[in-house]
Amino acid sequence: MDLAFNEKQEEYRQQAREWLINNIPEGWGTPVFEWPDDEAERGKILRNWDRKLYEGGYAGISWPKEYGGQGLTHVEEIIYDEEAGKLNAPGGINVIGKLLFAPTLLLFGTEEQKQRFLPPLLKGDEVWCQGFSEPNAGSDLAAIQTRAELVGDRWVINGQKVWTSFAHHAEWCFMLARTDHDLPKHKGITLFLVPMNSEGITVRPLVQINGNRDFNEVFFDHVSIPQENVVGGVNNGWNVAMGTLGFERGTLALGRQVRFQNEFNTLVQISKSLNKNGENISQNSYYRQKLAELFAEIRILRYHGLKTISQLLNEGKLGPEASLQKLFWSTMHLNMGKLGLEVLGEEGPYIGKETVGRGVLQEIDLGSRGETIYAGTSQIQKNIIAERVLGMPR
Repeated sequence: MDLAFNEKQEEYRQQAREWLINNIPEGWGTPVFEWPDDEAERGKILRNWDRKLYEGGYAGISWPKEYGGQGLTHVEEIIYDEEAGKLNAPGGINVIGKLLFAPTLLLFGTEEQKQRFLPPLLKGDEVWCQGFSEPNAGSDLAAIQTRAELVGDRWVINGQKVWTSFAHHAEWCFMLARTDHDLPKHKGITLFLVPMNSEGITVRPLVQINGNRDFNEVFFDHVSIPQENVVGGVNNGWNVAMGTLGFERGTLALGRQVRFQNEFNTLVQISKSLNKNGENISQNSYYRQKLAELFAEIRILRYHGLKTISQLLNEGKLGPEASLQKLFWSTMHLNMGKLGLEVLGEEGPYIGKETVGRGVLQEIDLGSRGETIYAGTSQIQKNIIAERVLGMPR
């Protein structure tokens, strides 16, 4: 594998970095930035960032030009993600649409669907959310009970979804529903495109333990949509969903790796500022070993990411190996959060402007717990690796 970038690609990196420096909201990622309490105002800030990315030519970098993209390659996409990660640039409000729905539609959608949905998604005019998980179908996604029935020339959907990120801001939802109860549970599932302003949809927020308000419950009560709002064919939703989860598990590692490196650097700085039993934490052999392990794992994650992108470039798709990466990074980040609280010790319960690290390490610890659940729990990833990568019996 060639891990070097050529001269033209390095020029693109420099251009992307300069654009980001000049366009990131003033004070973003620092205590100076005033994040509004009003959820609608928060959404407006993130939507404006999506629009600014589009205007600057950094939205849909590897997408075909006919759908509003830049027509470049995944390499340029990687370069931008790395530079955005280094500067802790905003993720935008349409991260689900850009990173999960759009690649899925490019693979499975009709030409009419691509022309209709991809350009407004890139421009920030239409935000997407993902309706996969249900209260009794999280780890076992094939156990979904939300159902869709064809009545005349329209699908009528009833059921509930949960952990639906940005549903309270979204104009559209790509969701799974059961369309044939007589088939095995991995069959008889279809992926639908549902307008969020449809009559019969109710969105209820779920506030997380760290105070974030991105997740929601979504209820569908006799929601009617056109017959053509199906992606990948009726009763073929499981195959389409596996493509979506492959992108979620495997293509985001490089941007994450850089952000994890930033968090690690913060952890090291905080370690240097604290003492335990009269000894600086950064000089303690136990903590030095733990920090060294984390540093090595973050570097390993980078190479995992490069390998996955190489597979995507060469083969055009991701296999079950993406589960290796998802299990690796989520476990590593969870351990980083645990170590952060261990370093803070008695300072751990206190968050605020006057506290050590202003709550950064606590945020890592609380947020990382959910990362071992979404996109498939760690237990599910281990099953996939055992059965589909190692070929072990069930």
